[in-house]
Amino acid sequence: MHFAGDSSHWAESAIWYQIFPDRFYNGDKNNDPDKSTLNDTWPYELQLEWEVMPWTDDWYKLQDWEKTNGEDFYYNAQLRRYGGDIQGIIDKLDYLEDLGITAIYLNPVFESPSAHKYGARFYHHIDNNFGLNPELDEAIWSQENPADPSTWLWTSADSLFLKLIGEVHNREMKIIIDGVFNHVGIPFWAFEDVKKNGEASEYAHWFIIHKWDDPLTEENEFDYEGWHGIKDLPVLRENEQGLIPPVKQHIQAVVKRWMDPDNDGDPSDGIDGWRLDVADQVNMEFWREFRIWVDEVNPNAYITGEIWWDDFWNNKMLNAEPWLKGDAFHGVMNYRLADALFKFMIDEENQISATEFKSYLETMISDYGFTAFLPVQNILGSHDTERLASSVVNPDRWIDHANNLQYNPEFKVRRPNVEERALQKMLVVFQFLFPGAPYIYYGDEVGMWGADDPDCRKPMLWEEFTYKAETAHPVGLEKGKDKVSPDLELKNFYKQMIQLRSKYKSLRKGIFTVILADDDKELFIFSRSFDTEKIIVIFNLSPKIQRMDLSGVNDLKSCRDIDSNDGVENINAKSYKIIECNEY
Repeated sequence: MHFAGDSSHWAESAIWYQIFPDRFYNGDKNNDPDKSTLNDTWPYELQLEWEVMPWTDDWYKLQDWEKTNGEDFYYNAQLRRYGGDIQGIIDKLDYLEDLGITAIYLNPVFESPSAHKYGARFYHHIDNNFGLNPELDEAIWSQENPADPSTWLWTSADSLFLKLIGEVHNREMKIIIDGVFNHVGIPFWAFEDVKKNGEASEYAHWFIIHKWDDPLTEENEFDYEGWHGIKDLPVLRENEQGLIPPVKQHIQAVVKRWMDPDNDGDPSDGIDGWRLDVADQVNMEFWREFRIWVDEVNPNAYITGEIWWDDFWNNKMLNAEPWLKGDAFHGVMNYRLADALFKFMIDEENQISATEFKSYLETMISDYGFTAFLPVQNILGSHDTERLASSVVNPDRWIDHANNLQYNPEFKVRRPNVEERALQKMLVVFQFLFPGAPYIYYGDEVGMWGADDPDCRKPMLWEEFTYKAETAHPVGLEKGKDKVSPDLELKNFYKQMIQLRSKYKSLRKGIFTVILADDDKELFIFSRSFDTEKIIVIFNLSPKIQRMDLSGVNDLKSCRDIDSNDGVENINAKSYKIIECNEY
């Protein structure tokens, strides 16, 4: 079976790079958070001592001020701030350009007291600790009516973010940001009004209120719907058409603000699209309307959704076909590919066969259609999963399962060894040569490792810094000593994969065909073809060197190993080969 199609959206050729802003780079220490910025976020407790974390310290080690609260690593990890900001992203754009990145996705950047920013105070302002002058920005907010877009002003953080957009576009790169429109934070301006004015608030119907406070009692009975029961994240109200009209109107104004900041009809000064959080938990009708808003501002924009779990406890992922074929999204975060790859390439006792793997892939592409599949984001790790480097160290788990040391202290959080790095490379080869757009989570390219949140959100490894070794363990187990430094050889490998994908049009648009799925030999071979260009990719998962014979494949005139210019006769154990062939 082979798959082919025709698509022309820029996202099909994108090399994605995800940035978690607080952990990427601290470009301006003058805007660093202080203790007051911890208000209105978990754990809602006064911290007597607190400081911005040192960027280069042992991740699991508690700082002296962290020990004063008497709590463990996981409590303190949620209080940590590292000072990453918008200036830090601007400072490192040359790094991303040199790597070959063409599209950036930023985790939430809107004003929020949390480190992850998924609980917004405002959608129409960039977090003031990401900007130039936090105090000035707060003064600017106070002059506005958040419900009235005509009163919205531009803060120093907003202006710096617009500068970032310009710098990205000057490098012929794209930038999208996280839209978290299912829920907000405790300090969200409308929810604050509801808490203050109760049923009399004009925004009371924006939220799902279970019980109002009785002012005649000492107890505060106020209760409301939180996302997955988490009270930090009040859920926005929906009806059968999606989010209710006044919430829609507010979000539409937010979309216009960031996609065409000067409102002149030219979207070149705005973001290039959106990544939509927990998108399957918002009515599809809203996303269709959202798509119309986006297209009206910029028909060339890109919308991708977090479409993930159908049944988490049974490792059943959603088929995103309704969102891709329903005039909602251009792409999705394709965790389904990671799930299949981990089962085939990482698992040992639970490994699926080559024919099962083939079926996984072909079903996935058939679900979406080949043309719709080209712009999906092929993801191997994110801020919500264990690091890719730690996935290869911990086989026989489901992705995003059994990877948090609070629940599974046996999960290995050590630095990968040479064999495990080789396996990481093999996964990356598949990711970059398979249909769909490759997606790098910040730091994977320099070998960062770690379990699920919070470990997957360590500060980025930069060559300019000297990092302390990791010796501590969060639950007190023996860990050994792990040197912490960027793996520059791995980074160069990623760069080579990016260059390879950029060189061959077949790897971006070409027909996908599975040539061989051999269970006995543990061989998997596929090709990508476009016009007279053909790339064949061979994966040998067996512990044996194997001899290859491609002489009968499609009347090929010549085939060569792109790494060595040799023939294609042998492939090493637990290895891969990338073959360039010229047709008659």
